[in-house]
Amino acid sequence: AGGIPLIIYLTDDLSATRALYELCAGILLPGGDDVDPAYYGEAPHPQLGPVDPQRDAVEIALARWAQADGKPLLGICRGLQVINVALGGSLYQDIPSQFDTSIDHRANTRTRAWTELTHPLVISADSRLATILTADQIGCNTMHHQAVKTLAPGLRAVAYAPDGIIEAFETTGDHYLLAVQCHPEHLWDSSEPRWRALFADFVAACRQYRSRAT
Repeated sequence: AGGIPLIIYLTDDLSATRALYELCAGILLPGGDDVDPAYYGEAPHPQLGPVDPQRDAVEIALARWAQADGKPLLGICRGLQVINVALGGSLYQDIPSQFDTSIDHRANTRTRAWTELTHPLVISADSRLATILTADQIGCNTMHHQAVKTLAPGLRAVAYAPDGIIEAFETTGDHYLLAVQCHPEHLWDSSEPRWRALFADFVAACRQYRSRAT
């Protein structure tokens, strides 16, 4: 989509993380393992998966810095969960045991069919996401067992799975913050090309941010 990726490595030295953050015109937080529930004041659930304390610390710091600076912030799967937790929200630690649903939200993980459209998303028609995708419903894949429970202040849910799980949110402010629970990086070039527009929109927002900053 025209962006230049810079990988921010994991370190306990957040001053180094901050230096790399300053080089970026936007922050994309990708998928990965579970978020430590200590960040939202809960004890670990028996079905909690692996957590990475160093990654949690780095990504939560990045999300908070981007929010404070109005720097474009895009979250994917775990990235959505990190942003929600960083800004004061909480998570279902394990959907199957904490949320009544017949949908297997780990379906694509189990089948390893990353491009399969497993369930639809219903998108709020007045959202930025609907404008980007030119749709109020779209297919997606699903590879998660955690999900938003309490939405953080300043965020607005804009897409849901058929069972009511929040699948995307945006900021209620005037900066760029958008996160999706699915993995559009597996979909844009094959099963659902409309997802490419999400990355193009993020890169455009990064360009605009950089042009204002300079």
